[in-house]
Amino acid sequence: MRTASIITAAVAAAAIGTLALPPISANAADSAIVTIGQLKAQGFDVRVDRIGSAPLSQCDVTDVRNPQERTEFVRVDRFGGRDRVVPIVVARTVTVSLDCSSR
Repeated sequence: MRTASIITAAVAAAAIGTLALPPISANAADSAIVTIGQLKAQGFDVRVDRIGSAPLSQCDVTDVRNPQERTEFVRVDRFGGRDRVVPIVVARTVTVSLDCSSR
């Protein structure tokens, strides 16, 4: 019975799968390259959508949105016979919008 309730809780939480993270703000003075680099350094898989075809170094960051974190639950065997289910972060994504139109 205990195992069934743990598995049910883990499956329900995994179905939700995506947790809202605190908003990430981009400084208007930072270049797109710096902003993307900072997000990657924080462990995010950065997805970019852009308007225009200018080089990335000439793009303005217009928005950083939709940060998501996907977790999976893993059973951890402990000494003494008490198993635990712990969440493990398996993916973090965020979308960066750029204005790369020539002015």
